Amino acid sequence: MKFGPAKHFIFIALLLAAPLLAGCLERGQPTMVDTSADDDAFCRANNVAVGSNDYVNCRKNRDVQRGNANARADRSQRNLAEQMLNNPTRP
Repeated sequence: MKFGPAKHFIFIALLLAAPLLAGCLERGQPTMVDTSADDDAFCRANNVAVGSNDYVNCRKNRDVQRGNANARADRSQRNLAEQMLNNPTRP
């Protein structure tokens, strides 16, 4: 079975486009970054013993702050998308 030059071109084009289209298939949240070392260093910088109540509270506060920052970023993105949909600019 022989393939003509047109079929080779289509095959090569699909082969080159596949990695580019694979990025479009990502769904949900991006990969989470491990921030435990950063949180640990931040909480230890206050001369707090690991496992003490102050250390646990520091780690909880860092987690809450990170969650709030993520929520603000998500809300800002949604607001921007809504604003762009509701107020389109036409050239």
